[in-house]
Amino acid sequence: MTINFSPLPIDDVLDQLRETLNDQSFALLVAAPGAGKTTRVPLALLDAEWRKGGRIIMLEPRRIAVRAAAHRMAQSFGEKVGETVGYRVRLDARVSAKTQIEVVTEGVFTRMILDDPELEGVAAVLFDEFHERSLDGDLGLALALDAAILRPELRILIMSATLDSAQMSKQLADAPLIESEGRAFPVETIYAPSKSDVLLEDHLVRTVLDALDKERGSILVFLPGQAEIRRVAARLSAAAPDDVDVAPLYGRLTPDQQDLAIAPAKVGRRKVVLATSIAQTSLTIEGIRVVVDSGLARVPVYEPATALTRLETRTISQAAATQRQGRAGRVQAGVCYRLWAKGQNAARPAFDTPEILAADLTSLVLNLARWGVSDPKQMQFVDQPPTSAWAEAVVLLKDLDALDESGQITAHGRALVALPIHPRLAHMIQKSAAIGYGQRAADIAALVSEHGLGGEVTDLENRLQNFLSDRSGRANEAKSLARRWAKQVGGGAAAKEEVSVGRLIAYAYPDRIAQAAGKPGRFRLANGRAAALPETDRLAQEKFLVVTDITGQAANGRIRAAARIDLDEIEADFSSHIVEETRLEFDASSRSVRARRVRAFKKLILADAPTKIEDFDEAARMLCLGIQQLGVESLPWTKAQKAMRGRATYLHTTLGAPWPDLSDLALQDDVTSWLAPCLSGVISISGIEPQMLDNALMGLLPWNLRNQMDQLLPSHFEAPTGSRIAIDYGHETAPAIEVRVQELFGLTKHPAIADGKIPLLVILLSPAHRPIQMTRDLPGFWRGSWADAAKDLKGRYPRHFWPDDPVAAKPTSRAKPNNGSRR
Repeated sequence: MTINFSPLPIDDVLDQLRETLNDQSFALLVAAPGAGKTTRVPLALLDAEWRKGGRIIMLEPRRIAVRAAAHRMAQSFGEKVGETVGYRVRLDARVSAKTQIEVVTEGVFTRMILDDPELEGVAAVLFDEFHERSLDGDLGLALALDAAILRPELRILIMSATLDSAQMSKQLADAPLIESEGRAFPVETIYAPSKSDVLLEDHLVRTVLDALDKERGSILVFLPGQAEIRRVAARLSAAAPDDVDVAPLYGRLTPDQQDLAIAPAKVGRRKVVLATSIAQTSLTIEGIRVVVDSGLARVPVYEPATALTRLETRTISQAAATQRQGRAGRVQAGVCYRLWAKGQNAARPAFDTPEILAADLTSLVLNLARWGVSDPKQMQFVDQPPTSAWAEAVVLLKDLDALDESGQITAHGRALVALPIHPRLAHMIQKSAAIGYGQRAADIAALVSEHGLGGEVTDLENRLQNFLSDRSGRANEAKSLARRWAKQVGGGAAAKEEVSVGRLIAYAYPDRIAQAAGKPGRFRLANGRAAALPETDRLAQEKFLVVTDITGQAANGRIRAAARIDLDEIEADFSSHIVEETRLEFDASSRSVRARRVRAFKKLILADAPTKIEDFDEAARMLCLGIQQLGVESLPWTKAQKAMRGRATYLHTTLGAPWPDLSDLALQDDVTSWLAPCLSGVISISGIEPQMLDNALMGLLPWNLRNQMDQLLPSHFEAPTGSRIAIDYGHETAPAIEVRVQELFGLTKHPAIADGKIPLLVILLSPAHRPIQMTRDLPGFWRGSWADAAKDLKGRYPRHFWPDDPVAAKPTSRAKPNNGSRR
């Protein structure tokens, strides 16, 4: 068989690779971008003795890369795709009995190995561009390594341009590492950050126009997503020279549109290709010698708490930047403009986050259950999946009846795995087929899973109509696939009555049933998340929706795709999940507990009406939670209770255990534990009586401690006049008393507590009860400051007795001493 190709850097290591795989089952190949590994390595292994006629399967992360690699290899034989070299992607397959090399997407390989765990007739599995670390790629490798236990003759080769090779070698039982050094052509890197007051898209457009003026050849521009590509394409189409064609390249385009983008520019013309990360690896776009890199990518981020995946725009890793840079040196010396400062490189992560650490794991968990594995640690994953995301996936699969309570796959779960689609959508098709709507559900599944079909309007009923009437090649392929799904589950015959799109979608997304919440367009999802539509959207006035696509953060998510659903349909299909119960809540305005009779589906309230409180224990607990929100000071404490709490807290501060801290701050921490048992039958703060608080405090400060406290810290100080003065143990500096100075005449010893060990802070008052002095040394005050104080008091209160010698005077609570006597 004649193979025609020009030399590439990878050729220098092909002999070493062949010799390694003659003796080893596993190997790693690290080759710089542009080295040619994707199209050279499978061809180099065709003549290997160990192949013995077995097929070589090569995995690519994207469909466009699968088709491009297969076409290039087929051209080297002078053949069409489907002969020696074929491919399989979703919605498209070109293979025959002659096919010896199959290029497949990572998802297709997962289906292949699940259907045939021993990979019969397969001699080697090649994981190309493994550095992208997609979820399907990681799962495919783990399954292949498991299969290799039964098939030790199976060869497994991991290929990448940027990879943590030491870690991967260890993963593959210290597999040998083969490196192909050098890029095909040198690339000059120019750092061109934008100014702080210039928008990135404005700067990018200027940079591209400048490059068109300064550089020769076509340009590849990396942008984060489809929206940015459309905006930049419109601006460049208007501003670029007449000999320049602008070609978008992203996943939602048809294969023909994608092929057009990667084809060479027409003679005498140049091309500007505006691409997402889809063009980052595996592709050689003819004529490209300039790359303009925004340094951004839009990546899916899974939120286990809401079971939603949202897209985030993030800076790319250093490895991804190297991949993009390498696109400029594929066919000739090139230039790469990076729209960030050179010093910012170090701040970028070395590698992209593996998808297994940030993705929805539902399909992975179900596939492993089909494999017979319920614990991911039993598999040789490069990175173990996060426990939280794994647990969330298990919960969802149990809700879908795909796993039993022990986590083992059910018969229904096996049926879901048989459909090459997300378990949610497979469940929808199965459930719908049982009531005669299998084909309609399959059409919806194709619509939801294939971005761009049916248009971009929010309403999925409208999209479905557009999709079913679309006669394009892509739409026909999707409809053909849907027919196969429906036939597979026996859902070809339709029921007589029409059914809403929303009702069927709800089988797949029960947690995303949404209820109107306030203004038109505002909704609350059954999983608790809030989301919104523009008020002008035709779905904004609906009472209930089922949502399939949301973008943005949890607090302000934007609904991108949804369908209406009626309350009757929710009641009919999810009656076993609808709960009717009495709910208690604390109403802060009335400072009381209210009861409502509620019908709820997950976080949604379907019906709500006031009712009587019957569970008074729960009402007491709820009242305590309300008190905790308002603060313990909101309770109707008596003066005596406050004093007792202050004394106990003072002893806690000075002596520690066993004296409790009864301060507001301490009691605030757990109101329910100490107060709820004393509130039986009480539903409002106003209904709390002093005796209830006494009983609560008795639980915190029992009688034996109270007796000791009375001895150590009396509640009152008895003045020489016989007056009982309350001691303030909550004073900010020390236990204190406030007393008119006349009542302390004749007292030669400073007032104290705790057997005289702790002096009180004495706040001396005038006859009008205004503070005139604070002291911790009363005898010293008599000897020192009293003379000046008495002089002032005589002027302000002349009818009162102000002796020169207060120690010799008789105490009094009157204006003058009894009988007017003066000593």
